[in-house]
Amino acid sequence: MPDNDTAPPENSVRKVVLASFIGTTIEWFDFFIYGTAAALVFGELFFPNESEFAGTMAAYGTFAIGFFARPLGGIVFGHYGDRIGRKAMLVTTLMMMGLATFLIGILPTYETIGIAAPILLVLLRLVQGFGVGGEWGGAVLMAVEHGHEGKRGFHGSCVQMGIPVGLLLAALVFAVFTRLPEEQFLSWGWRVPFLLGIVLLAIGMFIRMQTFESPLFAKELKKKGVAKLPIVEVVKKHPRNVLLAMGARFAENACFYIFSVFVLSYAVDQLGLERSTVLTGVWIAASIQIFAIPAFGYLSDRVGRRPVYLGGTIFIALFSFPFFWMIGTGQPVVIWLAIVLGLVGHAAMYGPQAAFFSELFGTRVRYSGASIGYQLASPFAGGLAPMIATALLQWSGGKSWPVSVYLIGTAAITLVAILLAAETFRRKMDDSGE
Repeated sequence: MPDNDTAPPENSVRKVVLASFIGTTIEWFDFFIYGTAAALVFGELFFPNESEFAGTMAAYGTFAIGFFARPLGGIVFGHYGDRIGRKAMLVTTLMMMGLATFLIGILPTYETIGIAAPILLVLLRLVQGFGVGGEWGGAVLMAVEHGHEGKRGFHGSCVQMGIPVGLLLAALVFAVFTRLPEEQFLSWGWRVPFLLGIVLLAIGMFIRMQTFESPLFAKELKKKGVAKLPIVEVVKKHPRNVLLAMGARFAENACFYIFSVFVLSYAVDQLGLERSTVLTGVWIAASIQIFAIPAFGYLSDRVGRRPVYLGGTIFIALFSFPFFWMIGTGQPVVIWLAIVLGLVGHAAMYGPQAAFFSELFGTRVRYSGASIGYQLASPFAGGLAPMIATALLQWSGGKSWPVSVYLIGTAAITLVAILLAAETFRRKMDDSGE
């Protein structure tokens, strides 16, 4: 435990955690409204000449492209975050996400400008992915590095709450506009959530400008100076921890996008259910995750990161078949329960994750190490998950069992990674991470 003299005041920690949480909520709202629109309307509006299956795959393809930009964002913003500081990178990433989201909201469709429409959509999605790739590392480090020993899991998980809150806001907004007549929703209703991005951008910029730089980074800067090439130092000194962080992401990231994004197109297109029914389930599940994530983060401060993470991983593997059985009943309450249980299992992994990944690396390269480990897995674990699930569904003639097997496969990867990783919850933040 640190001396009381060196631990930052609790009220200052709360302010930093709140600022990181709000900024993260806004950025993930931007990210999730794209995923929702990809599932519901982008195939028809930007790829109208394709079959329903091909259009859905193309829309999910643009969704996945954002994930492939995330590792690059993690590398670039991780580099400057370890050299210049955490705060400047958070302001920059928020600006990128907000502007890209707003521009998607005013983007002409294929009917208006032809092939230029999907091309511009892809470019803006790349900007979104690049921005969010750098955002996560800075946001969680600001909370964890300001926080007290023994509370890092809880403080980091409070930032992670921004993701279900962003998902909740996206689901709520789309739930409102999907109640419009089909023609109005396809004409202008889907644009409104994207246009709201400019208002949220202004709010988020104001809040993030009020935060102070990480005290651990400032201390490291005075003591040792910055790393010239943080990414090189991470690869040379921490390759094992980068790989383990990547492996730990697979089940967490894949199950989240299966349970919150793929389920929309599966339930609507395959089962003929109402969009509002599934969106309501996502809304309920995201609401519960807001409490589940910090609860699991708090638990990881008491019993360790690995036991909590392992519990979530095993649950996802066991629940992969029951999830689709429950969705297949077509009963709203059973569908909502399936999505809730799936995202609670996800929360058991996501709650301790921010502190866990941060503790794997020393302050000198923490932004780069945590970001790269987190983001390198994103394209393959999360970005491709809806596409892989859709392709498996098509291959099996509409049967869900291959998607369940796919989820079990991702859980196996994560299980191995967590079993090989060291327990970190008692580690001091100025340790090397090895």
